[in-house]
Amino acid sequence: MTETEQGSQASDNPPEQAMPTPDGQFPIDMVITDDLKRSRLTVLFRLLLVIPAFIWLMLWGFAAFFVLVANWVATTIKGQSPDSLHNFLAGYIRYTTHILAYYYILADPYPGFSSVNKYPVTVDIAPPAKQGRLGVFFRGILAIPAYFIASLLRYVLGIIVILNWLIALFTGRLPRGFEDIGLYILRYEVETLSYYSLLTNRYPRLST
Repeated sequence: MTETEQGSQASDNPPEQAMPTPDGQFPIDMVITDDLKRSRLTVLFRLLLVIPAFIWLMLWGFAAFFVLVANWVATTIKGQSPDSLHNFLAGYIRYTTHILAYYYILADPYPGFSSVNKYPVTVDIAPPAKQGRLGVFFRGILAIPAYFIASLLRYVLGIIVILNWLIALFTGRLPRGFEDIGLYILRYEVETLSYYSLLTNRYPRLST
């Protein structure tokens, strides 16, 4: 994970082009600028505060489903995701990252309703790259093991979130170790979603 403040920006419309990825760098890059400070008041009411954002994410996800289907067809034919479809899905995944980071108490500011907002926990997604058509065609099957691992890690994260909530509520801060564990699990979940959405052909990493 890098700690730079650069980030590909996106809006509710098709987001801007992602920055090119240097050779050897993973195409899905978590960008962390969080200072570990937490507002006790917003932590106390976090479950209520996040509801509007989750509703908006659900509505956006409905559109993203049809874009994902179109992206699967186009990428299977062309061997590369069209820029417009890729960017739309990248914006959706970036916003999903913001919402989950807020919900998991891995970040403190309210994420708002657009992925264009700068956020302490966000993700850089590289531009479209060539992908093997056979791997694209069977992507839903190939992603099953990653989704299974992500589901198991989410149980661990559930415990971490409870601890995060209690600690942040009483101290106004989040311990670095607890944040690192939460970010590791969130990163794997985001990489899995990006792989399934055909934003990359790189399989999610279990290594840090």
